[in-house]
Parts: sequence; structure tokens; C-alpha cells
Amino acid sequence: MDKPFFIAGPCVIESEALVMETAEKLKESSEDLRIELFFKSSYDKANRTSISGFRGPGLERGLEILARVKERFNLKILTDVHDMHDIPKVAEVVDVIQIPAFLSRQTDMLVLAGRTGKIVNIKKGQFMSPNEALKAIEKVKSVGGEVWITERGTTFGYNDLVVDFRNAVWLRGYGAKVVYDATHSLQRPGISEGSGGYRKLITHLARGAIAVGFDGIFSEVHPDPGKALSDASTQIPLKFYKNFVEMILEIWEASKKWYDFEFPD
Repeated sequence: MDKPFFIAGPCVIESEALVMETAEKLKESSEDLRIELFFKSSYDKANRTSISGFRGPGLERGLEILARVKERFNLKILTDVHDMHDIPKVAEVVDVIQIPAFLSRQTDMLVLAGRTGKIVNIKKGQFMSPNEALKAIEKVKSVGGEVWITERGTTFGYNDLVVDFRNAVWLRGYGAKVVYDATHSLQRPGISEGSGGYRKLITHLARGAIAVGFDGIFSEVHPDPGKALSDASTQIPLKFYKNFVEMILEIWEASKKWYDFEFPD
């Protein structure tokens, strides 16, 4: 199995300075550890829990900042879209277009993203079974698009999520690369004006995810998570990100030869 790839960056573009600081450190880590890294940040968080939640700088300014990250650090870029009309402009800058979980069944959005020629990363909705996720994958593939599917947990009662690691095996069988979302899967959505979460559990579940066989690891990273304007409870402190990746790579190295070992039905 190929070496895992990584998606990392601040949840939302809070400022150009913060994005550049984070991108510089992530670039250094990616070179030191020889990993494939996609820089992620959102120009508009249109799905915030509260009307007062910080959304970001918007499409034009956000893409301008992401383009500078790409040019300055030679990093591949991933960002999410919440409106079909944004897709053509986003495709001019990014390498991966991400479809948010709550839009993961939107046929026209999936098809339009697939037609751009960019990789399409579908965040599997908290309400989706693996069979339903297959239908979303098929929508992108129907127009020749390359697709990833990201597991971010399933709604488990109110204000909590649980990850079913069986999905790594089942979703890989659909011909898409499968990504584990190490940070959103430990959120507690909507418990107050924003989302809470269990940052201390991130390393524990990420170890399980890479041992099960996910192709990539998605995580949001911030220089000072406590002051983050979005997802403050689950972003990884930037100073620990390199250690996090080193842990993932060690477990991957120990596990990879066993990924195809299974018992017959």
C-alpha cells in the first residue's frame, strides 16, 4: 500500500499572516518527513452553527491568499465549496475541490466539481451509509472525475459523532482513495454557539485509522488552537504536527504488509 498522504491547515483563513505562518511550518515538516501534503483552509465557512460565527474572508480574497501559498511554498491546495457558482473560480487555484459533508448528496455540485479535472474530495455525510457514499462517488466518476471519500464520523445521538472503521475497508472497495478526518470526527457539533470536541482523542483514533488502512489523514492545524475562530476544540497545535505525522508513518510502516490479510467468508 502506498505511503499515506496528508491534508492539513487552519480550519478557516483568519488572516494572510496566520495562513503563511502555518503553511511555512507544514512545508518544512513535509520536506523533512518526505510526505505528500495538501494545504487546506476555507475561504468561507458557510455552514457555521451560529449566525455570528466567523466565516472567513470570502471567495476573492480567500483564493488570492491560497494562490500565494501555492506559489510561495509550492504546496498543493485543497479548499471546500458551499455554492456551485464558486466552483469554476476555485478550480483555477486549487488541486482538490472539497464537497462538505452536508452537501455530499448534491448531484449537480458533485458533477460540476468532477468536470473541472480536479480531484474531488467528498466529505461523507454524518447521515450516510457506505452504500450511500458509493452513489456520491459514482456521480463524480460519471463525468470522469478522480474522487476521494473522507470519513468524518456518523451522528450518534445528539451532539456526538462516532467513527466506524469498517468503512475504510468497504469504501476502498469502491475504487476511491479513502481519507480519515482526524479532527472533525471528534467534534461535538452544536453543543453551544459553536462546536466542541475531544482534542485529546485525536492521536488515539488516528493510530487506529492508519492501522486499518486509510489512504490519507485529514487534520486541521492552528498555531494557537485556543484562539482559533473556528473549531477551536479540535484543531491540532501546529508545534505538534510533525510529531503527529511521525507517529502515523511509524504505524503505517508496521502495518502495511498486513493490510490485505483477511479471513475468507
